Amino acid sequence: MLTLFQLALAPVIITCFYIYIRDKYEKEPLRLLLLGLFFGLLISTPIMAVEILLTNITPEGNHLRETLFTAFVVAAGTEEFFKYLVLYFLIWKNRNFNEPFDGIVYAVFISLGFAGLENILYVLNPYLGGFQTAAARAVFSVPGHALFGVSMGYYYAIAKFNQNKKSMLITAFFVPWLFHGIYDFILILNNSLLMILFVPFVLYLWIQGMRKMKEHIQQSPFKYKN
Repeated sequence: MLTLFQLALAPVIITCFYIYIRDKYEKEPLRLLLLGLFFGLLISTPIMAVEILLTNITPEGNHLRETLFTAFVVAAGTEEFFKYLVLYFLIWKNRNFNEPFDGIVYAVFISLGFAGLENILYVLNPYLGGFQTAAARAVFSVPGHALFGVSMGYYYAIAKFNQNKKSMLITAFFVPWLFHGIYDFILILNNSLLMILFVPFVLYLWIQGMRKMKEHIQQSPFKYKN
């Protein structure tokens, strides 16, 4: 049990460390990063409550419609909405949010707070969990949440530091919601033709995520002050 618990947390800790290291020009205060993790974990309770309520009103009689509702409304809609709320209230007016990459850092930490608890619940589940579940979720699910966070933080930072704030704030929710919804839709529908597209889609998430991080890192106003 202890080993499974460690395996469930390992990808979260590794990803947090990676993002922290990438923030090379002006580190964020650990207290605020830990708050992001904590609030990401804390929102698991309202997320699960809302997801249960939404599950009870899932349209029945059509598998495709049920899957779309579950993927885009129940899972992606609820989870990304609560992550977005935490991101906004935690750092929008915080003086530490002073360079574009900060948006990505905080969005990923919040996402990983939620992903950590979710991972523990899955990996330790007596029916669904185990070492295979831990390995699969370490490769796909936890990085998936982090990459959704990268997209949210990327557009969130553009809203903070560039013009056209309203449209970018909407985009900061819409893009990770869309990615998350597509990700869950492919897995839940479990269609053999769609599953062929799953790995290329995940690779795309990685490529665009890395590109977004590199772009905001290069835009740091602290780049030439060190």
